[in-house]
Amino acid sequence: MTDFLLELRSEEIPARMQAKAREDLSRLFVGELAKAGIAAGRITTYATPRRLVLIAHDLPERTEPVREEVKGPRASAPPQALEGFLRKTGLTREALTERDGVFFAVTEVPGRETAQVLAAAIPAIVRAFPWPKSMRWGAVSLSPESPRWVRPLQGIVALFGSEVVPCEVAGVTSGAVTLGHRFHHPGAITIGSAADYVEKLRACHVIVDQDERAAIIAVGAKMAAQGAGLKLVEDEGLLAENAGLTEWPVPLIGRFDEAFLAVPPEVIQLTARVNQKYFVCRDGEGKLANAFVCTANIDAADGGERIVAGNAKVLAARLSDAKFFYETDLKTRLEDQLPKLEKIVFHEKLGTVADKVERVAKLARWLVESGVVKPSPLQGRGLGEGASSSSDAAFADSPLSPALSPEGERERLADMAERAARLAKADLVTGMVGEFPELQGLMGGYYAAAQGEPAEVAEAVRDHYKPVGQGDDVPTAPVTVAVALADKLDSIVQFFAVGLKPSGSKDPFALRRSALGVLALLLDNGLRVSLSKATSAAGATAYEDVLDFFADRLKVQQREAGVRHDLIDAVFALGGEDDLVRLLARVHALQSFVTTGDGTNLLAGYKRAANILKKEAPGASKHIPETGEEDPLAMVEDPDFAPVVTELARTEREARDYDREPAEAALIAALDAAEPQAEKAVEAEDFAGAMAALASLRAPIDAFFTDVTVNDADPHKRTARLSLLARVRDAVHRVADFSKIEG
Repeated sequence: MTDFLLELRSEEIPARMQAKAREDLSRLFVGELAKAGIAAGRITTYATPRRLVLIAHDLPERTEPVREEVKGPRASAPPQALEGFLRKTGLTREALTERDGVFFAVTEVPGRETAQVLAAAIPAIVRAFPWPKSMRWGAVSLSPESPRWVRPLQGIVALFGSEVVPCEVAGVTSGAVTLGHRFHHPGAITIGSAADYVEKLRACHVIVDQDERAAIIAVGAKMAAQGAGLKLVEDEGLLAENAGLTEWPVPLIGRFDEAFLAVPPEVIQLTARVNQKYFVCRDGEGKLANAFVCTANIDAADGGERIVAGNAKVLAARLSDAKFFYETDLKTRLEDQLPKLEKIVFHEKLGTVADKVERVAKLARWLVESGVVKPSPLQGRGLGEGASSSSDAAFADSPLSPALSPEGERERLADMAERAARLAKADLVTGMVGEFPELQGLMGGYYAAAQGEPAEVAEAVRDHYKPVGQGDDVPTAPVTVAVALADKLDSIVQFFAVGLKPSGSKDPFALRRSALGVLALLLDNGLRVSLSKATSAAGATAYEDVLDFFADRLKVQQREAGVRHDLIDAVFALGGEDDLVRLLARVHALQSFVTTGDGTNLLAGYKRAANILKKEAPGASKHIPETGEEDPLAMVEDPDFAPVVTELARTEREARDYDREPAEAALIAALDAAEPQAEKAVEAEDFAGAMAALASLRAPIDAFFTDVTVNDADPHKRTARLSLLARVRDAVHRVADFSKIEG
């Protein structure tokens, strides 16, 4: 078995493309070798800014002979079919094999040298490589058929064992020679085999393993910050990006002018991260420090002083721009920015951003006035470095309001929710958000606080987009909750209204994410609201599709939380339940109950009763033959008649006096006791109590099926007993539709 080394060296590969490129290289290589019946024992891939590398371990020296068989037409097929098959395979009629009246083209492909397979595979891989962006270069680029690569391809190392695999791509011929670090070792390096590749390059100041480079940066950056008495703000994405920008990473710490700390810390961090790929640091109190960590690609003789000075100068220029945007934005009040929103199209079918703001403001007020969002004794929390629980001078808590009546407090909260909603999108037209769209909402919160808006309003402006995704903070402050809910509900309802709902994997307006945000806001805050009423208030006229959409999202969310999908279906099947807090209380109580012995046995008894009813009721005559009386079982299958069935059963029991079996009488007594208890518990939303009441039916149901003949020859007994089973079913359905439960 022999190892194969492939290095494709080029001009700089963007860091963001390197991880996917490694996956694609491995996938394409495996696919090309599979065509020849070859599989590697193991594949390793590396990426640096200047090279994409694959090492295939344990390849055979030769491929095994392959027998290929292609099925053709039947022997009885028209001559034209046979002629077409012969043209396709290039064989004669005599060369075909006939089995069971069908022609087959059977060819023997002899084994080949693996090196030959590799020589053909390398150009094929380069031509098929799916770079997000690629380019042609040189004289051959005049042809549209010329190879493309992410940047001009400069060298190919292809070694099978110690032997060069000869190939040529876009005028670049394979060999055993590569280059080391651009500055530390720009000369040629001859590679002996895959075994010495990594260490030879390391000796020439190139660390080819991206994970090793990332580890060097992570440790070095932390140590640099600690050496200055600071703590590094860790960033996995930035770490991977720096590893993709360097072949010999050297973390260095620098400083910037303290005056820039007057700018919001998120702005400084984003400026350093996005524009310069720098890490930032915090001091011992957790505040942003005037320090940054950059990653050099060279081990400088002066210890990096000139590199740090140059990077500090560039960062200062970037921060000066940010400071200018911030100070300029502060000169214009948010409410004075609102007319500009009339010129921004939200969607061609839904008007401008100003139109959306008006809708959200009205809905946020309704959410408070209708009692969905209630006043809280908690005051607004401070804006500070992205953490909703922190505070700083930019966003001090508002003073406690004088004692108000509940109605007065609700009116105050409604006013603030409407005010916050009207200001929430104003920062979209500010200079800072124009430069950094990622800061929308956050900058609005800072500007609102600086301009004297109540803390609750500023916080709502800041956080109204939350939660943005899984793991994001869920707002709890009443004003923020009202605005965040209104914003998301409006988007969902309005896009559904114009027929732009998600379909399949397509969700261009992120409505699924908005729905999950609504669910998180409702459930985490325990908000009691009818989704039907809420979506109607948001402008929905036909809201059934919207409710189904929320139901699907809830199932996804709860399945991820470990709730069985069949139990969710069992509660949804009851219909008419769109208070999600109450609905999930049912689901959770049901999940706890069905895993107990009582739950398992009650489910088994229920399903037996339901199966008998399903079997007997559809075939039952609408009238009892002996008496001509209407048979209540003719209506068993219609849930709207369930109360009628129960009442008729009781009437039948009272009107016709026959000696009941002891187990039959015991089940009637148990139902008489359990039904009102379960109903009372459901009304009190004590679903665990309702389950406990139903659990009392377990033993009587078991005894009933053991001792009583349901389909008695006496039609009145049969009717009464089937109606008794209908009572069992209906009693259970007060909590959930057990027919949807698996098991």
